[in-house]
Amino acid sequence: MVCSLDGFVVKNDGDVSWLKSTDRYEEGVSLTQEDIDAYLSAIDCYVMGSKTYEHALELGWPYGETPVIVMTKRNLKSEKKNVEFYTGGIKELMDTVLKSTYPRIWVVGGPALVKDFLQKRMVDELIVSFLPVIVGEGKLFFDYVGIEERLHLKDCKAYTDGMVEMVYEVMKG
Repeated sequence: MVCSLDGFVVKNDGDVSWLKSTDRYEEGVSLTQEDIDAYLSAIDCYVMGSKTYEHALELGWPYGETPVIVMTKRNLKSEKKNVEFYTGGIKELMDTVLKSTYPRIWVVGGPALVKDFLQKRMVDELIVSFLPVIVGEGKLFFDYVGIEERLHLKDCKAYTDGMVEMVYEVMKG
């Protein structure tokens, strides 16, 4: 998940224009399209909420042909063959569909879906990227998760655009 330094993923009006960082950090690592493609090719399936799905369609659908499960209670349709809509709970989705078929699942968002996965202790790793901006209002990435979760920092990278990415392993037990 990408968020502002103050923890927001989207403004109240849906604006995400602040996601395009204009900052320069000369000591940072350059993120190439090859890096992005290599990372994304290792993902077997995406899970996202319906608002994230609709926003991804508006932005130009970055998920290619990788299977996508959209969690929704609405009656949505898609022309994309790799998109499936799911109306049940995440535990049954994991137990009946995802675990046996897809080893590497990326929960894309939104925040309510990520919170649900965290609360059900179905997260092995969190990747959080902070952009160098304070948005001031909007939808929080972590909105009162309600559980304590111990994390282990696996990696931390600063990029030339000022974004800082932290990879955390969720400690089990």
